[in-house]
Amino acid sequence: MAKSKVYFSPVIDAEHLNKLYDLVKGEISGKVAIKLHTGERHGPNILPRDMVQAFQARIPNSTIVETNTLYHGDRYTTKDHLETLKINGWTFCPVDIMDAEGDAALPVPGGKWFKEVAVGKHLLNYDSMLVLTHFKGHSMGGFGGSLKNIAIGCASGKVGKAQLHREGDKLWSGGPNFMERMVEGGKAVTTHFGPRITYINVLRNMSVDCDCAGTSAAPPTTPDIGILASTDILAVDKASVDMVYALPEDQRRD
Repeated sequence: MAKSKVYFSPVIDAEHLNKLYDLVKGEISGKVAIKLHTGERHGPNILPRDMVQAFQARIPNSTIVETNTLYHGDRYTTKDHLETLKINGWTFCPVDIMDAEGDAALPVPGGKWFKEVAVGKHLLNYDSMLVLTHFKGHSMGGFGGSLKNIAIGCASGKVGKAQLHREGDKLWSGGPNFMERMVEGGKAVTTHFGPRITYINVLRNMSVDCDCAGTSAAPPTTPDIGILASTDILAVDKASVDMVYALPEDQRRD
């Protein structure tokens, strides 16, 4: 079986984002959703707005997309989420909160936990998706890469995210079963878009905490590594993990 290609740049800026995107954009066309984690208010580690702005400007018919959260924070309601987007500087292009008008059910082919998963209804308005991910740590997922960005990030705030996080009567259930549910959430999105989805991970400001933690996120102890891009979600996340694990112990200990 042919190995998937993962492209790498040690330079993190809009120019190199563009170069890598050109290598993996494949069948991206039509109305393009850029799935981004826009972060809690004043989050110190989220992707630089000027870099994303310059990048987004050259992708025709593109919109940054997000969903509301299940936890009570700055993005729990659409109203608060819109204000948070302004505070964090995501004002240079449209940002579509995909579950602002409810949910849509996407099938999970061959699912163990789900036959379908609830995503933000507006996801159905897009022809293609670019998954632009700030790769970092995560308290429940181990790391937050492309998979988390679409599995949790596209799931609707009150329905889909509860599906993925709940096991029996326990809502914030972690461990291997949570990982499996997260994979199935990702499977729903990748199946929906087929060949019209691609992935870029930015390995920068990699706190052990997710951007969900906002200003309480632990300071990064890992150096910036670069940008990774692929049309294969497993390959891009695996390569990102491998590059972190290849660092000296004192840099990767978190």
